[in-house]
Amino acid sequence: MSDLPNCPACASEFSYDDGLQYVCPECGHEWSKVAEESAEEASGVRDANGNMLVDGDSVTVIKDLKVKGSSLVVKVGTKVKSIRLVDGDHDIDCKIDGIGPMKLKSEFVKKA
Repeated sequence: MSDLPNCPACASEFSYDDGLQYVCPECGHEWSKVAEESAEEASGVRDANGNMLVDGDSVTVIKDLKVKGSSLVVKVGTKVKSIRLVDGDHDIDCKIDGIGPMKLKSEFVKKA
């Protein structure tokens, strides 16, 4: 079995590589390899350094973050264990010692 993607038009598994694109011999559909690769890279959450994050990872905060509605601040270097990835603007759901449950943006953390 090949590791080439199935045809997006007819779902045929007989697609083949033709230089810079993929071609389906059954329906004649052609699609770009670059679009396929960028779609794979776009999926997933990345930290400030571009590393992929997954559920259960530990991350470190890279910037002082003020907590809305209180005078608390999450300091640089705070380590957060066992993150959960969620959909939305704030894509990390976690619990920080001394502060409690929070949502963070992945652009303000790096993988520990």
